[in-house]
Amino acid sequence: MPFVENIRNYRSLSIVGLEKNTGKTVCLNYLLGRLHQLGISTAVTSIGVDGEQVDSVYATAKPEIKLYEGMQFITSERHYEQRRLVSDILNVGELRTALGRLVTARVLCPGKILLSGAATTALLRRQIEQFRLHNVQLTVVDGALSRLSLASPTVTDAMILATGAAVSPNLQQLISRTRFVYRLINLPEVDNALRAKLAHIPSGLWAVDSEQEVHDLGIASVFLLGKGEDNLFRFGTTLFAAGAVSDRLLKYLAAQPSIRDTKLIVRDFTKLFVTQETYAEYTRRGGTLMMLQRSRLVAVCLNPTSPQGYTLNSAEACQQLSDALQCPVYDVMQCRQP
Repeated sequence: MPFVENIRNYRSLSIVGLEKNTGKTVCLNYLLGRLHQLGISTAVTSIGVDGEQVDSVYATAKPEIKLYEGMQFITSERHYEQRRLVSDILNVGELRTALGRLVTARVLCPGKILLSGAATTALLRRQIEQFRLHNVQLTVVDGALSRLSLASPTVTDAMILATGAAVSPNLQQLISRTRFVYRLINLPEVDNALRAKLAHIPSGLWAVDSEQEVHDLGIASVFLLGKGEDNLFRFGTTLFAAGAVSDRLLKYLAAQPSIRDTKLIVRDFTKLFVTQETYAEYTRRGGTLMMLQRSRLVAVCLNPTSPQGYTLNSAEACQQLSDALQCPVYDVMQCRQP
């Protein structure tokens, strides 16, 4: 998979899936093997638990995570004790989780590991920074379940998106859902000057006037529009939502006479909790969505098999999805490009 070469340009990478069983661990194992071959010093961690042998929901066999000599990793005390590799402990954290303290170690002899890492993205960011300080070239974060928040550019520099038959047995529905997320990931960015003014605003709904001056609308959250709706456009039709954005705000904006002039800026795509239908209606009416910072998507991978037992035609699925996204799509089960 040629995208591995592009990963050299980043210091951290997340692997996230649209659903469980979309091939994140298979993709991770392929990536770790290639990084080892290329001699890139690598650290690995996870949010939640990943690498278990049996799926906790479907009771089906799952691939385990294989680490190579020299790689560093973080996991809980309980899962460190269960490791099937030889390693040297570098640090035992003071913070205690449900599975014990978090252990940072270096692999001496390759083998299998169960990863259970940071419980929050804030802790994950600190761990990534610690790896950087210890001259790790790339930190790979394997996302448990479908936590797209790991792909925020405030957490990792780049991301791999995993999709597949577990999202839907219907190929057209799979393509539709994946294309929607792909479009959100690739929303256009604001210019550097405006980003600098908005980046440190922690919360609330703000306005940006024609001179790119920023104004507090006094609305603490988009979920609390209330009476503030009447004065929403007093500084113009460009708005910045510092936190999460739901269907409610997009529906409200789509219903306004000034919708064709309306521009909504969000921090990044992981802050958008909107349905495909609401997004489509907002853009159809002429509304614009932009981001402070775009997540750098380096690859889209597809798992043609589902834990329920159905399998998509790999070549057809990869080709049709690639055509819909206008980018390469890789079958993680066969490690090939369509």
